[in-house]
This record gives sequence, structure tokens and C-alpha cells, in this order.
Amino acid sequence: MAKELKELTSRSENYSQWYQDLVIKADLAENSAVRGCMVIKPYGYAIWEKMQRILDNKFKETGHVNAYFPLLIPKSFLSREAEHVEGFAKECAVVTHYRLKTNSDGTGVVVDPEAKLEEELIIRPTSETIIWNTYRNWIQSYRDLPILCNQWANVMRWEMRTRLFLRTAEFLWQEGHTAHATREEAEAEARKMQEVYADFAETYMAVPVIKGVKTPSERFAGAIDTYTIEAMMQDGKALQAGTSHFLGQNFGKAFNVTFIDKDGKSDYAWATSWGVSTRLIGALIMAHSDDNGLVLPPHLAPIQVVIIPIYRSMEQLDQIRQKVYGIMDNLKKLGISVKFDDADNRKPGWKFANYELKGVPVRLAMGGRDLENNTIEVMRRDTLEKETVSCDGIETYVQNLLEEIQKNIYQKALKLRQARTIKVDSYDEFKEKIEQGYFILAHWDGTAETEERVKNETKATIRCIPMDDDNEPGKCMVTGRPSARRVLFARNY
Repeated sequence: MAKELKELTSRSENYSQWYQDLVIKADLAENSAVRGCMVIKPYGYAIWEKMQRILDNKFKETGHVNAYFPLLIPKSFLSREAEHVEGFAKECAVVTHYRLKTNSDGTGVVVDPEAKLEEELIIRPTSETIIWNTYRNWIQSYRDLPILCNQWANVMRWEMRTRLFLRTAEFLWQEGHTAHATREEAEAEARKMQEVYADFAETYMAVPVIKGVKTPSERFAGAIDTYTIEAMMQDGKALQAGTSHFLGQNFGKAFNVTFIDKDGKSDYAWATSWGVSTRLIGALIMAHSDDNGLVLPPHLAPIQVVIIPIYRSMEQLDQIRQKVYGIMDNLKKLGISVKFDDADNRKPGWKFANYELKGVPVRLAMGGRDLENNTIEVMRRDTLEKETVSCDGIETYVQNLLEEIQKNIYQKALKLRQARTIKVDSYDEFKEKIEQGYFILAHWDGTAETEERVKNETKATIRCIPMDDDNEPGKCMVTGRPSARRVLFARNY
């Protein structure tokens, strides 16, 4: 395991390679035989499962229900909303045939040319079209509204340059799709889900986020407004951690979803959609981890506490087991996930390094002297600090320590963002600071031309128009034209 850790590239040497190394070595995921697709390994999937459970509960608390819609979408559906199809056309995987046959020379199978579909099917890049075609059958009156559906699914967007969790051709996500009787209800829904995502990121992921609205150039294809949460990674780049879209009546009109309102008049339904994906695991890694491996916030760690025995005989191991089993039972009663690793095929030192690499928040170690003294060694993963404490009341001690670690991880990420977020007024200074990995608040004249120029010249994009109260007017750093407020620029994943 020491060799494994030595092979982990340091963040300062090559941040991108460090990330790739860590995903592989911590057993989170690996590349698959299908180009651009990944295998999420059990430990990585366990993190996603915890995310799913928490988010699913939050959705249900806000009145949403789960459903499932088809993976395959008729091509004609994507043609009905012009901006939507334009936004996804280059990323779509297309099914053209429905059957294979044995090759005439016996070398394998080939596509049967006689099995061509009358209409091609698109593997869903997102589900607005198939869902709104379905909603047309569900909605006749204002009494049928709102519809508040979510689905957990996989999607495919044909990516040429992929990176595990952050950008793959196929990925897992949830996508909420709601229908409303009024514009006000739909806009309130979109903003509410942005708040749900922000609370999840900060409370559970320990990742501070900036809430904002996307510019027209950056918003979701087919949306009127896109609400976003933006997080800073340790290299100063931004990662879009969740988006919620107010879609207006665009999809209601595209799929003729009408209803009779309270005044007896016909109107088109108002729509939202919102989603987060397995890229949140990438955010978790890049926001907190270090050169020793993962640093997982306790609220999302699959294993919150690992206990490792240090023994010289099987008799001593049995005595440690008897002591540890009682501690484990009490920890589990507190809702803490705990693992006792008494496997005899690895030495304690290897186990220490392994669980450090995997980011387990708290490690407990008990040896013969601890057994005699009724003590146990405690190590916290976030700071790597160790201390020996009494076994009496250890369960409450660990419970409090996990919460302390959760808060400390968040505060560390917040301090980094605060230290690397600055206001800039000149374009020259902007170019200098963006190279150094800063979040930059700068004035922009509101035009797509200026936004595109900054992107082409610096590789920085407007991450959002922040939703805070800092509406300080000024002049665009590029053109000198009037600007109502500063916007957030950064390079991004």
C-alpha cells in the first residue's frame, strides 16, 4: 500500500493526473470496454447510493414522486423544440436498426439491413421531450396540476474527451420534470429546487456553493432561465454542481399540452426541469481530497468508522473482538456505519494506509495495551491527528467527532473559496488572475459578443449572475460599457 500511495501523483505536480489516479486507486470507478463509458465500482456506487437516498427523501419532502420514462426517444420528438434540439443534436446516439444476423462468412454478427427502423430512435440525452409527450395525456384541467415527477435514470451524451465521473458518454442522474398552471408556480418550483440542491451540497457534501442564474449563452437548451449552483475545486476551477430550469411554456406548446384553467379558458402548461448527476462524486473528490487519498465528509462516507485490531496472538484478537463488538453495536444504534477489519491477510499498517486512501472519516485502532487500559486510538482523516481516549463513552465521542469533521471539511473548502475569490476591474488584471485559478467577480456589458470574446481569449466563462444583494453598478472590464452588477467568471470542468 505504501507503493500504491507513492504512485499517487501529487496535486501540486499535476492536479488532473492526481484526480485520475485517485479515482482508480480508491476503487471508485474505471474505464470500460465501451469508449467514453465507465464502470462505477462498489465503493464508488455506495457513495452514489447515499447521495440518492438523501436527495430522494428531499424530493419527496417537497411533494415529488418518482416515475420512469423510456430510454429511447423518437427522433421527431427532438425536432419539436428548436433550441432544445440544437443544444443536444451533436451529442445524440442514434438507434437505426432493430436486429442483427449471422454474417454469411460465419465470422460473427452484422446489422440486418432489412431491419431498418422507419423512424430512428435517440438514446435519451435528457427526457423533456418524451415526458412532455406523455404529460399531454395526463393533463386536461387545472385540477390535474401540478405534476411533480422525478426519475432516476441513465442518459447518454456522446462525449469525445471524457474524464471519470466528471464527463462520460453515459452517466447516472436524476431528472425532475414538473408541470404547472401558472408562470409564478413554475418559477417558484425552479428556484425551490435550486435551494434543495444548494442545501444538499453544503450540508451533506460539505461543498460551499454560489447560487446564481446562467447567462443566455450558458443556460439549458430550451429554457427561459437556468438556476445553478457553482462550486470551487481545489485548483480554483468551477464545477457546475446542479441546475434547475424554468422552461416557460416552450414544451407545453411544442407538445400541445393544454389545460382548462379556473376561468374556463385554455392555456399551455408551464414547465420546469432540474437535475444532478454522478459528477457530484467528482466534485466530492476534487473539493476535499489530498495527496494521501480521499477525504470524504462523514454524511456521505459509505464507511464512517473503521476499527482495526493490533494483536500478537489469536487469543488476544478474541479479547479485542469481544471489546470491539460492544462498541460497534452502540455505534450502529447511533446510526453510524462501522466496519471491523479483522482479516488476517493484511498487516495493520497496510490497512491504515488503505482506509486513509479511501477517505474513511474516523479510524479506531485497538492493541493489547489499549485492551489493558480500556483505551482506543482515534485518528481523524481530515487532519490526520491521532489521540488515545477511554473506551468509556467512546460512542458519543465518535458521534461528536464525525460532526466536527463534517463542519471542518466545509469550513476548509469555504476558506479556500473566500481566499481565491476577488473583484477585478481591468481586463489585464483579469487575464493574470484567471491564470492563477481565481473566481473573479467582474463587470460585463451583458452582450454575448463580449462573453464569447472573454471565453476565446482566456478560456473563462461566466459561471453565473450571483443571486446575492451585491448589485454594484460599474463599467464592463472589456468594453467600458455600463454594467448593472458583477458576474462570476471562472474556468470550469
